[in-house]
Order: sequence, then C-alpha cells, then structure tokens
Amino acid sequence: MNKRKIINDPVFGFVSLASDTVYDVLQHPYVQRLGRIRQLGLSYYVYPGAQHSRFLHSIGAMHLMQEGLSALRQKGTKISPEESESAQIAILLHDVGHGPFSHVLEHTLVSGISHEEISLLMMQQIDQDLANADRPHPLKTAIEMFQGKYPRRFFHQLLSSQLDVDRMDYLCRDSFFCGVQEGRVASERLLKMLQVVGDRLVVEHKGIYSVEKFLVARRLMYWQVYLHKTSVAAEQMLIKILSRAKQLAANGFDLHCSPALNFFLYNHITAEQMTLGSEALQQYALLDDSDVISAVKVWMSANDPVLSLLCRQFVNRNLFRGYPIPSPLNEEERTRLEDELAQQLHISQQDARYFYVEHVITGNTYSDRADSIDILYGDGSVHDISEASEILDLKALTYKPRKWYLFKARTPDAE
Repeated sequence: MNKRKIINDPVFGFVSLASDTVYDVLQHPYVQRLGRIRQLGLSYYVYPGAQHSRFLHSIGAMHLMQEGLSALRQKGTKISPEESESAQIAILLHDVGHGPFSHVLEHTLVSGISHEEISLLMMQQIDQDLANADRPHPLKTAIEMFQGKYPRRFFHQLLSSQLDVDRMDYLCRDSFFCGVQEGRVASERLLKMLQVVGDRLVVEHKGIYSVEKFLVARRLMYWQVYLHKTSVAAEQMLIKILSRAKQLAANGFDLHCSPALNFFLYNHITAEQMTLGSEALQQYALLDDSDVISAVKVWMSANDPVLSLLCRQFVNRNLFRGYPIPSPLNEEERTRLEDELAQQLHISQQDARYFYVEHVITGNTYSDRADSIDILYGDGSVHDISEASEILDLKALTYKPRKWYLFKARTPDAE
C-alpha cells in the first residue's frame, strides 16, 4: 500500500508524509481521535469559525517542522533521515494527550496529571503498538526529543520553546479560522532565519522584525481569542457541569453518558491510575468532544435541578456573565451572592455555589525563566530578543497582567 500520502491543509497547502512510519503513527487511533477534539475548545461560542481540530493543528505543526529542518540543512546543520522522521513524529504527537475541550478535563475528571504527561504515556503506548521485528522501538528518538533528553538540544527547542513550530502553527491557524488578523505571523520567514549555534536555535539578525511581530501577535491572540472572557465563561460553566455530575455520581445518582465518560464520572482517577496499558489510559483515549456534548444534552432533562439548569443554559448559550472585579470576594460578599442566586434560581445556598466562580485570567508574552529567543548578529555574537529589539524590552515582554473576574449565572428571566 502506498503510504506516502499528501494532505491538503487549508492554511499551508499540501503537506506530505515523510515515511511509512509517519503514516502508521498518523493512522493510530490515538492520533485519529484528535480529529474529534476542537483545537480551541469552546472559543466557537465567540468565533463561530473556530471549529478546527487538534488533528489539523498537528498536521500543520508537522509541516512547519519539515520546513524548519530543511532550512537548517541548507545552512549546514547535519540532520539524519532518522532524526528528521523522529522530529516530525514528535511534533505530530505533541498534543495527543489533550482531552475534550482543551484543559477542562484536567481540572475535573482527572486529577494530578497534566496533558503533557498523558501525551508521553500515549506516545509510549503507540511505540509498543507499532513495534515489530524490523523496528522494535520506532518512536524511541521521537520520545527522547519530546522529553528534552535527546543529546541535540535544538530538536526540543523546535518542539517546545518560546519560538517553536507549535506556536507558529496555532497562531496562523487560529487566526485563520477565527477570522482575525492579529495572529498572522511570517512562519515561513521565521523558519528560514533559523540557525544552530552551539546546539541552540538562534534567529539571524535580519529576522528580528519577524520575531517582534510573532511576540506581539501572540500577546494579541491571547487577550483577543484564547482568554476572551466569554470563552472563559463557557469553559468555567462546563467545569461546573462536570463537577456537579461527578458529585452526583459519587452519591449514586444514575447519569446517562458514554461508557468512557461514565468511567471517569464514577471513578476517582489520579496519576497513579493513569499508567501505560492501564484501563484509565484506554478509557481516556476514547474520550472526545462528542462524549461531553452528548452527555450535556441528555442532562438537560436530568432529575437534578442544578445539573439540568446548568446544562440548559450551556446548550442554549445562556452563559455565565463576566464582571471584572478588583480582587477576590470576601466571605461576606460570597454569602450575599449565594443568597441572591439561591433566591433567583430557587435552589439552596449550597447549590448556588455551582452558579458562580471567581477566576483570574493571566498570560504573558515572554518568559525570562524559559529558553530565550536568541538573535545572531553578523559578528557572531548572540543576544536575547529583549536586548536586541528596539521596540520591546524585558519588562514589557515578561509583564504578566492578572485580571480578576466574577462569572455568575443569568437568572431564568434573562434566558
């Protein structure tokens, strides 16, 4: 069978698969599952076009990895065919551990383990599934690159750093599907400007303006798209729905949902249970957006008034309304708010806690604690972007604003 397929990507055009192993990885059920998970979670409540999947993002990131490796080779960096294949597999799988609706499940159904850790487990499982006599560990080098353990450090920087192909793709892709211009970055030029110096990625000085635009675009996309208060409100509402369902399940309440979601509702899953080959990992790999949305639609008619009201409001887009607040509420303010919601929604004060949340929204453009973005000058010297840029300084780049919001339910009269 011909495994050298070509995929038509709406952002970058035709993307080719480099090898049979890449094709086999792409066909694995864990990777195919990403096609049923939206890249931007609940952002479609704000930007209706944000329907693209994590599968599509992974394909685009793999394409940019191909372009980046090709550019480095042209500048004299020796990269073996095995390294090239492994780097493409590593970026193809970098998001494989994401659950439905972005980070929602990390806070509710699974505790004590991040999606990055689950991604590693899934990569190890795929490695076992594809192993045979000809290739006992086909993903060994890809996993080392993903973990940052591969001796040539620059591969991990291409995968995960402050100027990696992951960010280049999602900025271009998310702005494309959301219909906003702020995230458009010159990914092709950025990749052409890369070099390896002392086993570290650097950007040639003539590419500094593209780096500046990349950082500004990232900042604007975070506040305009990723941290939009309506998207955050929808996410917080879904967390409340799953938290209520989890509590009801613990009390023996019969909830209709898919077997995979049922497993996580009726079992307390921690990092200890989420291991290679475990039932928890197998059930997690079956979860996607449709499990959650189908359950929420069914729960609109649940016998529990709290769960049914939350689900009706969520499905009908009567989302929590966000109000900026200067600081977290004190106990007196919380009690007053709970009394008010209890009266308006005809529920108990304790149940009223499911209808509001205090949440801090924060994000920064650049971290001085992580791998820096280094600029290479003509004389061979290398300087951090915060030193090299004429328009960006370290204080502005690393400033991390914190915005407190009170999200609370709309009353039935407002539906």
